Amino acid sequence: MVMGPTHAMSGAALWLAGSAVAASVFNIDQTAAELAVGTVACAGAALYPDIDCAGKVTENKGGSTVARSFGVASLMVAEVVERLCYWFYLITKSKKDKKRKNGHRTFTHTALHAGIMGVGAGLLGAYVGKYAVIAILFILTGLAVRGLMGETVRKHGWLVTTGVSLAMAYGMFHLLDANRSYWILGLAMGIGCFIHILGDIITKMGSPLFFPLPIKRRNWFDIGGGSGIPAGGKVENRILLPALTVMTVLGMAYFLPEVQWLLFDRGNA
Repeated sequence: MVMGPTHAMSGAALWLAGSAVAASVFNIDQTAAELAVGTVACAGAALYPDIDCAGKVTENKGGSTVARSFGVASLMVAEVVERLCYWFYLITKSKKDKKRKNGHRTFTHTALHAGIMGVGAGLLGAYVGKYAVIAILFILTGLAVRGLMGETVRKHGWLVTTGVSLAMAYGMFHLLDANRSYWILGLAMGIGCFIHILGDIITKMGSPLFFPLPIKRRNWFDIGGGSGIPAGGKVENRILLPALTVMTVLGMAYFLPEVQWLLFDRGNA
């Protein structure tokens, strides 16, 4: 699979790029708090689909970046999700679909799942509001931190992700307006999940993006894979991740007041 930092950075870069286009072309502006929420949420959601990769929970070994974000607690959740995905795969697979020993890269790696998560988070943000945003953001912040600060988290454990998540939730509690609708959280969640799938598609394994649509008589036909880039290899570490990092930094710089003034207001002064 594409490594955690690449997934997280792709989510952050895409959200910032999309926000820049929305602001400059469609005049859809976000407050600084909303932009931060969307960026962190999209970065975390870009790791979330790997919650179906549990590793060995009882030994606290293995598992995806996401599964290890909150220590044994998230590993247990990943174990449940992986088993549910595996059983769902067994129930819905066709005769042409390959045999599997686990549920990794099944339902959570589909466009259908990304849509469900996006709509669900959007409805919670719209009708429950601020408190739903804080709860969802607590989890997604932990995932984003686990992906972006992998080396630090490996040294200091799940306390880092939990501490940063609590700090983010506390900050959003004071910054977010309780009387607003936060449907945009669903957009960040859906986009993040989808960009994760696209990231996996360019690797040598692929993902069943279009499930349940049958392709070549398979319900779980993997899109991509084959001659894709090797995960954690030179292309990812030396080209893809640095490029996404630069895009993210440029995206953050774009929204600085000084940059906005130089780009748009200076000519009118």
